[in-house]
Amino acid sequence: MINDLELEKKVNILTNKLKVGLFKEVVDETKILLKKRKHQVLFNLLSLSYQSLGKYDKSIEIMETALKANSRNPHFLNNIGLSHFKLNNFKKAETYFKRGLDEAPKYISILNNLGNLKNYLNLNKEAIEYFNKILKINDKLIEPYYNLAINHEALGEFDKSSECLNKILTFNPKFTQADRMLSNITKYSKDHPHYKSINNKLENMQLNEIQKSHLYFALGKYFEDISDYEKSFKNYSQGNKIIKKITKYKLDEEKNDFNKIKNFNFENLDIKNKDIPRKLIFIIGMPRSGTSLVEQILSSHKKIFGGGELPFLEKEARKIFQKFNENKNLDKSEIYNLILSCRREYLEKISNYDFSSKIFTDKAPLNFRFIGFIKYLFPNAKIINCKRNSMDIVWSNFKNYFPNSMPFTNDLEDIANFYKLYDDLVGFFKKKFPKTIFDIHYPELVENPEKQIRKLLEFCELEWDDNCLNHHKNKRAIKTASSTQARKPIYKTAINSSDRYKDYLKNVKSIIEAN
Repeated sequence: MINDLELEKKVNILTNKLKVGLFKEVVDETKILLKKRKHQVLFNLLSLSYQSLGKYDKSIEIMETALKANSRNPHFLNNIGLSHFKLNNFKKAETYFKRGLDEAPKYISILNNLGNLKNYLNLNKEAIEYFNKILKINDKLIEPYYNLAINHEALGEFDKSSECLNKILTFNPKFTQADRMLSNITKYSKDHPHYKSINNKLENMQLNEIQKSHLYFALGKYFEDISDYEKSFKNYSQGNKIIKKITKYKLDEEKNDFNKIKNFNFENLDIKNKDIPRKLIFIIGMPRSGTSLVEQILSSHKKIFGGGELPFLEKEARKIFQKFNENKNLDKSEIYNLILSCRREYLEKISNYDFSSKIFTDKAPLNFRFIGFIKYLFPNAKIINCKRNSMDIVWSNFKNYFPNSMPFTNDLEDIANFYKLYDDLVGFFKKKFPKTIFDIHYPELVENPEKQIRKLLEFCELEWDDNCLNHHKNKRAIKTASSTQARKPIYKTAINSSDRYKDYLKNVKSIIEAN
């Protein structure tokens, strides 16, 4: 047994180690201390360390033990809720968060986690309520304003989003991701006040590289708006160069992954049970190929619910990959159970977004990698491949700031080569599964919306709905880089938009056109 003073000293040391990322050390040392004294702070530290290591099941196990001793501890309830959230166990996460809130109604971390959960499930108005509750407790916190900005932008409430972002910048001018977000929803004129503010920060503030990268992207957008394409290109390039250095992305690893997909024996997944309780539409393609617009059009149909970009198909596909890597000789019953399990998991996850009988759309563009799995997991699903001018796609990916999930977007040659991998793989699946994939071409959709939408609905075996022509009136949340564009009536200015930068894209063009 250790006394309070000794425990306090050890906890301070462990807390500092946690802050600097020594998670494994914290786990090992906290386990030893827990054998001497079962203190709630130690349970919390161990839980947080496991979360930081991505071992959410372990974190849950620790918190379940802790809750047996104190079932009303809001810190325990928050931690176990967060771990369930990370594992996409949304209902359990919400249950624990709300139990914690019953014990501590002003616990800001729980309110924030509940808001993030609602945002993740596209329940943006509910998310906004939670973040506003935080600001009633403390209106000087940056995180709830940032989360509010994201949710307002997703709902097309750009004035409210701008208001939150400007508020953040009054608190902390170095929070430059707010500047970048502001640039996305601002139409700049020459010498716009925000441009002057960004320049001032770059010249006079001590900023780290990430902070600078956000400003470079914002400047790229400013110069693009005022038609100074040379300076626009220069700033987008500087922003991307910083991120590229951090991600250390290697295209060879991507090529290896694509080859494994092509060499996978998808016929192994063909099982007799094809009774799927829900109709699905998967919208795929390169990022920035029009997937958001196509989903916005389809989800305007009275029989369709738009799910947005979801990670669940990839998770189930990777699970199947792993199972076959571990044992290439799975028997038929094992494969049957595996397919049914993955199918059930996916359908259960999407039911958190919508549990009606509507057709459900999943528009994660990179799901093109998993067409073979869609074919056997959901045999009756419709697959729509969004096509756009290759140079426009490359440029649009380069000029938009993406999180770490798409590190290939920070280098023009990487994007061009990734595009070729995409084109080759989709071509492979078209030969393997003829008539399974419907191509919709962005320029044709823009030139003749009604004709193309009719073809789209015919492929989806749906009757005509006039709402599809008025997709810009659709109030659903859009949480992609296309949130502003997809809310507008169809326009033609994005066609051949890369032409303004063609002098800087000659090498890209040669890569794409090479055999």
